[in-house]
Amino acid sequence: MAENQPAPGKPRVLVARRVPPNVAARAREMFDAIVTETDMDADTALRVIREERIAGLFSGPKVKFTAAHAAAMPDGLKVIANPGAGFDHMDVEAAKARGIVVTNAPDVVTDCTADLALMLILNASRRAREYDRVMREGWRKPYGMPDLLGLRPSGKTLGIVGMGRIGQAVAQRARGFGMRILYNNRRRLSPELEQGAEYVADLHDLLRRSEILSLHLPASAGTGTLMTRERFALLPQGAVFVNTARGSLVDEDALIEALKSGQLFAAGLDVFRKEPDFDTRLAELPNVFLTPHVASATVDTRDAMGFRTLDNIAGVLSGRGAIDPV
Repeated sequence: MAENQPAPGKPRVLVARRVPPNVAARAREMFDAIVTETDMDADTALRVIREERIAGLFSGPKVKFTAAHAAAMPDGLKVIANPGAGFDHMDVEAAKARGIVVTNAPDVVTDCTADLALMLILNASRRAREYDRVMREGWRKPYGMPDLLGLRPSGKTLGIVGMGRIGQAVAQRARGFGMRILYNNRRRLSPELEQGAEYVADLHDLLRRSEILSLHLPASAGTGTLMTRERFALLPQGAVFVNTARGSLVDEDALIEALKSGQLFAAGLDVFRKEPDFDTRLAELPNVFLTPHVASATVDTRDAMGFRTLDNIAGVLSGRGAIDPV
């Protein structure tokens, strides 16, 4: 724990979102910390930063700092640390222009996000939502050979868009199901990282060949709406679509059309264009398996995210530098 401690005379830090008990305890141990019991918005966080002379901010997705917020930051604020991989909820460049270091925590969410992506693949393919509904309604009706047929994920061709840490972890898990792995990325990986996956430079070519498609593009990719009506149409008829990356990558009207028409057999979604007020038309479709943006929601990972965020703050405030600068 000693190596995580900043210099004596603990700096003032604001934890502007609710965090697990272990993270709150470590924040108070490492810093003169204000730990909120509610998720602050940007205006509230800025007010506390100014009034309490905060040097480091443990941020969250509700703290949607704009360029105007950055301009109003006091000079004493040195670091804004995000506990997840994403940081597209804030104007990073405006903060950095004020001399504020922005960090994230990309490594710690890899395994849990990959686990959830595979869970979505399996549940969407095997009609888990419908099976669960049958049981909760009491079953009582026999099903025969033509009924409730899902797709067998084993042996399918999985297309991965974005072959970073999480994409590679998903590929590793998919190999256990005998899936053939295709991937599209800004650059080809080394053979050691590919581990037999096939690089497909053209996105449209990848889509045409992907029986299951999983998105793993990071916020830093800067991509707008990736999956449009035209791109859904390129997938093989009856493909499965999974998104654990960002809701903004998907035209949800086009997704719903593809699910209703049978162009997609099913979808598994953890992220949405608008959260938590997602498009409830998706929930009405029987061939969609939904989770509420919980890819990192395990005790182990949420603690690790918080600890890494605190270590990033400590690194900047002690002069050692951030571990994960954006």
